[in-house]
Amino acid sequence: MHKNPKDVLEQFWGFSTFRGSQKKVIDAVLNKQDVLALMPTGGGKSLCFQVPAMAQDGLCIVVSPLIALIQDQISNLKQRGIKAMALTGGIPFNELVTLLDNGLYGGYKFIYLSPERL
Repeated sequence: MHKNPKDVLEQFWGFSTFRGSQKKVIDAVLNKQDVLALMPTGGGKSLCFQVPAMAQDGLCIVVSPLIALIQDQISNLKQRGIKAMALTGGIPFNELVTLLDNGLYGGYKFIYLSPERL
C-alpha cells in the first residue's frame, strides 16, 4: 500500500497539482511499469521518481553522472525534511562503509550515486 501521490506532492513540495505528464509517469511507476519519460529541462523529471519514492516504503537509489545535480537534489530534499545522501568518487573506503551503513539503517530515503560507485 502506498500514500496518495497528490498528498505527497502537497506535503513535501507544496504543489496542489502535477504538471504535464508527471501524474501519468508517477502512476505508471507506482504500478511497477517500466517508464521512459522524456521531458525538457525544468519539466519536473525529478518529481517523477521522488514522489513515488516518498509514497512508498523503502530506499530510492538514484544514479547520476553529474555531481552538481546530485548536490542540488540532495540540498533540495534536505530543505523539505527528507533524508538524502551522496556517495560519489573520492570518498575514502572506510568513510564509504560508514555512509552506506547510515544510508541503509539510518532512515534515509534517497541515496544518490555517481556511476563509479555502482
